[in-house]
Amino acid sequence: MKNFLRQTLLIGLLLGLAVPTVRAAKGPRKSKKDQVVTISTTLGDIRLVLFDQTPLHKANFLKLAASGFYNGTTFHRVIPNFMVQGGDPNSKDTDPSNDGAGQPNEQLIPAEIRPELTHRRGAVAAARSPDFVNPQRASSPSQFYIVQHPRGTPHLDGQYTVFGQVISGQDIVDKIAQQPTAERNRPVTDLRMTVKVEKVKKKKITELYGYQY
Repeated sequence: MKNFLRQTLLIGLLLGLAVPTVRAAKGPRKSKKDQVVTISTTLGDIRLVLFDQTPLHKANFLKLAASGFYNGTTFHRVIPNFMVQGGDPNSKDTDPSNDGAGQPNEQLIPAEIRPELTHRRGAVAAARSPDFVNPQRASSPSQFYIVQHPRGTPHLDGQYTVFGQVISGQDIVDKIAQQPTAERNRPVTDLRMTVKVEKVKKKKITELYGYQY
């Protein structure tokens, strides 16, 4: 009888020890907060969120934003009924001819092109070099564009990494796209930006901006 009780107790202890292993396999709990990125310009503020499905692009953008990298850069290329593009560090200087060229030997970001992330209105995507020099479709480490066309730009789906979405200020994107331009679709007046990031509860983001997770 004593042996039976010892065996039963041992089996119970072993089962009890096994439970934490099963729970640990479920992975980390999802955060109840997200980062809201605010791009401020003289025309107003644009707020956006970045997608967890594109972790390399999300982490890179947040790192640059937090470091102040984007502050002073401009929207250097704007095309009405298409998109607005910015984020090139060259746009901080006084030479407009190098805007959009990027830095020599800059480290590209591997493409994270996903079929469910499309070029809808307000989509935030990474700029990149053309296929003939960049067949892997790797992204610029800093330059991005925001889709301005009311019906989106579906012809770009599957070609560029979409990694975020405007949740407020799409009307400001519209204003930027309508600015007078000179050569290479560069605005005549510099549209400089400052970028900040703040953590906000996802529930609050939905309440404030109607964005659904």
